[in-house]
Amino acid sequence: MNLSIRDIDRIIEMAWEDRTPFEAITFQFGLKEQEIIDLMRREMKPSSFRMWRARVQGRATKHIKKRTFDKGRFKCTRQRTITNNSISKR
Repeated sequence: MNLSIRDIDRIIEMAWEDRTPFEAITFQFGLKEQEIIDLMRREMKPSSFRMWRARVQGRATKHIKKRTFDKGRFKCTRQRTITNNSISKR
């Protein structure tokens, strides 16, 4: 698969995000989990790759079937909403 630099950057960003499952990357870019791991290994420094692997291994939020919640995402009641690129006042 021929990915642009922008696509590779986005895949790496999504892979680092705790609550973005591998299935979302597969849906958007067509890469399977092993291909994502190979891309991360290829594009990152060895120490960064090891840190990422340690972080995502066993993390339930990286796999849709292992999640404890069904839809949406967790949002803290104290989290501010963002509108028009400015944080709203309480």
